[in-house]
Amino acid sequence: MPALAWILIIVAVVVIVAIVAWLLMAKRRTGRLQERFGPEYDRAVREGDGRRGAERELTEREKRREKLDIRPLSPEAGQRYAESWRDAQAHFVDHPSQAVGEADALVTDVMRERGYPMEDFTQRSADVSVDHPGVVDNYRAAHGISMANQHDQATTEDLRQAMVHYRALFDELLGGDAGADRRRDVG
Repeated sequence: MPALAWILIIVAVVVIVAIVAWLLMAKRRTGRLQERFGPEYDRAVREGDGRRGAERELTEREKRREKLDIRPLSPEAGQRYAESWRDAQAHFVDHPSQAVGEADALVTDVMRERGYPMEDFTQRSADVSVDHPGVVDNYRAAHGISMANQHDQATTEDLRQAMVHYRALFDELLGGDAGADRRRDVG
């Protein structure tokens, strides 16, 4: 066999190995992102530029998050916020609209104190999705109801749902089970 044929065979094998390696790396990246982001991965694929675009966006979120100084709350701050949550929840019975506003402000305050940038809602929800992918949809839903509430377009049931959604994120921001005493039903 001539030397040129051997060279072509070697080049073909190298190309095939490179393609297989690239496919395996892409599959591993997809699996890692699906594991980390859970339902947020699926949402990003649905609402973005397909799988590649979603993975690029989620990877960018991770890189942005790495640069942020997100810190836990002090025990004192956690207790203070837990008490404020109980107050907001208690207000729901007589003033549901006001209680949702309080819950929205409370979640925003906790996020700010933990170090999340407060640029705009879309960026906040993207930042939160890296650390709390399981509840970021709750945050989006609660925020949407809160915005409808500001225009008198939310029912009492909508407002109750907003409180439930805010509570899910609030508990995560306070550290998971730290908010177990706040888990009673609203309304």
